[in-house]
Amino acid sequence: MIEVRDLRKEYAGHVAVSGSTFEVEPGEVFGVVGPNGAGKTTTLKTVAGLVEPTEGEVRVAGGDPTEAETRRSLGYLPEESPLYEEMTALSYLRFFADLYDVPRGVADERIHDTLDRLELDRRETRTGDMSKGMKRKVAVARSLVNDPDVLVYDEPASGLDPLTTNYVVEFVRELADEGKTVVFSAHNLYHVERVCDRVVIMNEGDIVARGTLEEIRDEHGGVEYTVETTVEVEGATEEGGGYRTTVEDMDGVERVREEARENGGEVVDIRTREPSLEDIFLDVAEAT
Repeated sequence: MIEVRDLRKEYAGHVAVSGSTFEVEPGEVFGVVGPNGAGKTTTLKTVAGLVEPTEGEVRVAGGDPTEAETRRSLGYLPEESPLYEEMTALSYLRFFADLYDVPRGVADERIHDTLDRLELDRRETRTGDMSKGMKRKVAVARSLVNDPDVLVYDEPASGLDPLTTNYVVEFVRELADEGKTVVFSAHNLYHVERVCDRVVIMNEGDIVARGTLEEIRDEHGGVEYTVETTVEVEGATEEGGGYRTTVEDMDGVERVREEARENGGEVVDIRTREPSLEDIFLDVAEAT
């Protein structure tokens, strides 16, 4: 559905993206994460057809995203998305539906269905009188008026309260479950973990890690085991009346178990901790 090959983008000699290559399959949620200045927004704008590559190629549904016909199959949500504040939510969305030549009856059904799902009731309210969360829901609905196959969302939950954030993030997953292809970036990596099928981590214009969360953990993370014993063993710390030892593999667990037995004690608990995407992100970004 989306193919990016050797993407490079320069602005006045500054390299924003350097040689990125990835593919996104139909019905997939694909996360692009990285620190500020990593090249995330430039990558998303290029996929959305708003920026032309300096080098490389981007194809969306087999077409060039800068061409009008291909862009009709795209929905784009920028991080900052000002609305026409004198218009009501309903008139604003109808206006954009008209730009895509969506028949009024089809547009109204689509608009009301989307706003129902986003739990936005104040449809005849001027967007200028809405809260930030309500405005964001209208912007999400705007990205869907043309019923696109591909959605490009740059920080869709940026600056929203936790409840609205939850609605928006869950809605992204629902859209993919319905067959739409979603590419999005987020600073809150917990949201990425919740909904993404695969992820690329960018730093200074390059992709420095990629894959499913499990694949990235296997390559860049590693599981830790915390073993609690009734007696002290090598490397243990005393906590809550017991002793805790952190090891990296099951061989380490067995070593602690055997040492506890030799010291007249036993293992009473074993807890597994997988690194979060944020843990991996910080480690990878520091390493590059």
